[in-house]
Amino acid sequence: MSGGSLVEIEATKLFEAAMEGSVSSLQKMLNEDPLILDRFSINCFSDTPLHVAAMLGHVDFVKEIIRARPHLVNESNSHRSSPLHLASAGGHLDVVKAILSVGDHRSCLARDRNGLTPVHLAALKGHIEVMKTLLRAKPEAAQVATEYGGGQEENILHLCVKHYQLEPLKLLVTTALAHPLFINSKDSDGNTLLHLAVADKQVETINFLLSVPAFEVNALNLDGETAVDVLIQSRRDVRDVEIEESLKKGGGIGHLERNAPPLRHMNYSTLYSSNSLSTKMRKKDNTWNGMLKQQSEWLERKKDSLMIVASLIATMAFQVGVNPPGGVWQDDKLVDSEGNLEQYPHVAGFSVFASNYPEGYSRFYMINTIGFIASLSIILLLMSGLPIRRKFFMWILMVITWVAITAIALIYLVSITVLTPVISKTFISVLGLVVLVWLGLMALVLVGHTVRLIVKMVKKTRKMSRGRSAAATSSTLLAE
Repeated sequence: MSGGSLVEIEATKLFEAAMEGSVSSLQKMLNEDPLILDRFSINCFSDTPLHVAAMLGHVDFVKEIIRARPHLVNESNSHRSSPLHLASAGGHLDVVKAILSVGDHRSCLARDRNGLTPVHLAALKGHIEVMKTLLRAKPEAAQVATEYGGGQEENILHLCVKHYQLEPLKLLVTTALAHPLFINSKDSDGNTLLHLAVADKQVETINFLLSVPAFEVNALNLDGETAVDVLIQSRRDVRDVEIEESLKKGGGIGHLERNAPPLRHMNYSTLYSSNSLSTKMRKKDNTWNGMLKQQSEWLERKKDSLMIVASLIATMAFQVGVNPPGGVWQDDKLVDSEGNLEQYPHVAGFSVFASNYPEGYSRFYMINTIGFIASLSIILLLMSGLPIRRKFFMWILMVITWVAITAIALIYLVSITVLTPVISKTFISVLGLVVLVWLGLMALVLVGHTVRLIVKMVKKTRKMSRGRSAAATSSTLLAE
């Protein structure tokens, strides 16, 4: 019998004994070959017998292996899971205690391939007693962050909320581990536990978090939103009324209440009343602009979209410039078949459009160049770092955008006109009317924004003048 076959037979016997939890079989194999477990751990890259026994909860078998080879408690399988990971996930409390009895608690901090520690797995499965045992052995294991779930960094509290494990959450928040920084920790998006619970409509979790004195109810995420803002912008649900009432009692406020001036004679219930101005403003904000709260925020959110549109216009203008409508001549034709000079000569690589319609081609290229330069100017402005939130710069950006879009419309008009062999007067009239309507609409928008900008500048100038006059008057009175 070959050595390889002997190792396979021994491995099979060990696995069978581990699956059955047969301590007598294990003792017999150890008496016959004291090194069998050592050879197995060296040659095996997957589960060891200790992994199998820990996963199935065979505590006596686990104790026997630990007694013989205690170092195996730190062995990991191909999923980077230790025996403690498997026992914790399975809720096998006695096995967990047996593994921890070795005294080496490094495996409490070990991560599996999903970045989870044994206490993370116990929390996800709701094994409270296992969690208590692990936390007594290694309290700092609860502080270990993970990248479980979409690559987002989060801690054990976030996992509890996301997986609807309220009892493990209560255990972690109400123990000595409940430091305010730990309770108010945020995930990669800046969301606290309350943000996550409100987004998922977990009423019981919300009520529990609001009852914790150290919890910051109005903490902001990376979008500058509180839990109330998350509720306003979330999908409508029958639980919204109850959640809103809970947040109201807990002192939760949204961005409207944060930015509004203090009202002495308006209590909190009035702010959340269905007939109050605050509720109307929130509804209008939710249905009209959504998350776009201010003009500056709108521009910031639409900046990337405007950059994409400008890039597309620039790409189209460039492509039309180097590859004009109608294509290019594929051959040279300077003389006819009889050797006479051709009346309409052409050279390969030159535009057919330019040869057949020289005047239209000039207009076409002039308009196309204007659109190309305008789109490049938009890209340059957006990348320049200039204060585009200022009214004047926003006006400039709007004018350039109008020029670029109008140029594309005119390019289309010129191309259709010269490329269509027979055009009726009716078609030309309709096309001209459409273009005139377009230009009129764009001009109306442009004029409206220009007038508004001028009015604001005039008001600002008058205000500054009044300020200087008041300052001069005050200086005169003081001098007298």
